Amino acid sequence: MSEQDVQGGESRAADAGTARVQLEQLYLKDSSFENPHAPKVFREPWKPEFQLDINTRSDRLDDEHFEVVLSVTLKAVIEGGRTAFIVEVQYAGLFRIAGLDDGARQRVIGTLCPNTLFPYVREAVDNLVVKGGFPAVHLAPVNFDALFAEAVRKRQAEAAAAAPAGSTDTRH
Repeated sequence: MSEQDVQGGESRAADAGTARVQLEQLYLKDSSFENPHAPKVFREPWKPEFQLDINTRSDRLDDEHFEVVLSVTLKAVIEGGRTAFIVEVQYAGLFRIAGLDDGARQRVIGTLCPNTLFPYVREAVDNLVVKGGFPAVHLAPVNFDALFAEAVRKRQAEAAAAAPAGSTDTRH
């Protein structure tokens, strides 16, 4: 793939008329913070177990424009199975993606775009947690390439399982 400047510039290869990936807009789409046991939770030992859920979704706006949304839900559970807090953040980007075949475009949407959005999600989650009265939470880096590869593998396995017995797919 070509070298890209995801801060709003175009790829060097785009000048030559090939692939282009351009970030046009970043924005917070939705966020929420719940602290269901305040203020009692602040008087208890802080030894939480964290449950993290990360998802991406995309919406094609036209031939070259895609909204990609990275959603994170972080739940902190304390002793007794009680919820200390739940924070949900959806951060989105409007990306212009041109000059790529479907497979390469899906890889960009599933890997490059979430990698671009993740630092903003991480900051928003940390901000909400701290403003909620809890110690800072630093989300570990996420390997979106591995997540994308696993999703592709899973889809292929499901398609193979759904294929009628004895049939073969000769497409490459």
